Amino acid sequence: MAKEKIKEQEMEQQAAVGQSISAVEKFFNENGKTLWICVAVIAAIILGYYAYNRFYTQPRQAEARSQMFPAEASFRAQQYELALKGDGNTLGFEQIIDEYGSKAGEAVYLYAGECALQLGEFEDAVSYLKQYKGSDDLLAARALACEGDAYVGLEKYNEALACFEKAAAKADNMFAAAYLKKAGLVCEEIGDNAKALTFYKKIKDQYQQSMEGYDIDKYISRIENAE
Repeated sequence: MAKEKIKEQEMEQQAAVGQSISAVEKFFNENGKTLWICVAVIAAIILGYYAYNRFYTQPRQAEARSQMFPAEASFRAQQYELALKGDGNTLGFEQIIDEYGSKAGEAVYLYAGECALQLGEFEDAVSYLKQYKGSDDLLAARALACEGDAYVGLEKYNEALACFEKAAAKADNMFAAAYLKKAGLVCEEIGDNAKALTFYKKIKDQYQQSMEGYDIDKYISRIENAE
């Protein structure tokens, strides 16, 4: 009796499997063409992406980076106008951004922003620096500080202060002292001596061995004596 029950269960299972297989076969018979079209489209998309990346994006990136070398050399030589605008024979960062955008690497926006800042083109400097999206914290802090300097040039002190504070928080090292000092000077410019004093005291407490830390006492004394 038990054997008959087991055999009956096995037959029921086999029947269920058979029905499932039949259902799958029926589905493929009815929708096979559509499924193959979908597979072909997905394969074409994948192959297209690979081909675009391999034969267009990567060569463009290599070309863009090779164009960066002369501009970088001019930047290191402090020839900021040549580095930014080129000379007709070599491209400057300005033309590289127009031609290649971020394919040249995120650093191109930082370079261009610093050049524009040095040339007193503050609006352009802000525009370039805002486009910098590098992942390195030190360079990101530097970009923010340069943006702050550009806002100072535009006399937009609140925007400058925000940039310097962000730069100091992101740097979190000896460079932070320089950014804190810039923040303090901006606070003095807008008449917020109490806030300036907090920045200066932070330099004294946390970054005493920095260049800014060596003479920060005179900035602290200037505010305390004026009160």
